[in-house]
Amino acid sequence: MSILSNLKLVASKKKQGISPVIQRRNKLSNKIFEQIQLAQAQKEGRTYAPTRLKTYVNKQTGERKTIESVKKVREWWHISDNGKINLICKYGSKQIQFDAKGKNAIEVSNGDELLTALESLKLAVEQGELDLQIEATSGALRAGFLK
Repeated sequence: MSILSNLKLVASKKKQGISPVIQRRNKLSNKIFEQIQLAQAQKEGRTYAPTRLKTYVNKQTGERKTIESVKKVREWWHISDNGKINLICKYGSKQIQFDAKGKNAIEVSNGDELLTALESLKLAVEQGELDLQIEATSGALRAGFLK
């Protein structure tokens, strides 16, 4: 009796990754999470400094080394002329336009509202409400690389 005859054999095909829409949602959601962490840290009076691993090759020995370095996270908000906080959502280096009229910022009055707006924005991204805007911004970002 053959060993393989004791096993259950099936035809299988591995799924090839996740869809680009879900990938873009996850990317933006992670960046919004970083902004939430940055806003909470500023509210509490501390600094937010996430770390990442960098790999480099020593030119003299040819040895690969991995070091931990601080990742710079820039704020997506600024204070406008009227004293309100304007939150601009970015995908890569491009700003996301929230509607066809060119509105690209969310106006809030204080830090607590900023945290609430960031959490609402993250939830909207995860539920797919900004898929069209993300797609348009992603296309504009990719077009910059095709030169």
